Amino acid sequence: MFDFDIGKLMVVGIVALAVIPPKDLPRVMRTVGQVVGKMRRMAAEFQGQFMDAMKEAELDSVKKEFEQIEQAAKVDTSFDPAALMRDEMTQAVEAPKIIAPPAAAIDSVEPVAPSSEPFASEIVVKPPEPPQIAEAPQAEKATASAAK
Repeated sequence: MFDFDIGKLMVVGIVALAVIPPKDLPRVMRTVGQVVGKMRRMAAEFQGQFMDAMKEAELDSVKKEFEQIEQAAKVDTSFDPAALMRDEMTQAVEAPKIIAPPAAAIDSVEPVAPSSEPFASEIVVKPPEPPQIAEAPQAEKATASAAK
């Protein structure tokens, strides 16, 4: 806080010896020591209060974060799995019956044999065949040369 080095302290000591008589010097030194002690205690107390305030501010921010996380993690209290299951079962029982297709339509469907590969595709794409070279132009050359 104060920048006192040895040189400055010696100057203050010499001025104090010149101004303060030697018989009052012990009393003055004791008073100065008490004042310096009080200043140090006040500085330490202030620093402690400041640190407590900083910790409290950090705790407040951490508490706010925890409250936000808690609000995000809350489950809706109106969720009742038993009532949901009961409603779904009631709807399934009360739902109209689905009309089955005629037996002739079922007989016309052929089952597909399962493939040895788990995800084999039923669609096979064949690559296009390369174009074939026609032999007609060569035959025409041969007949044209024979005719001459």
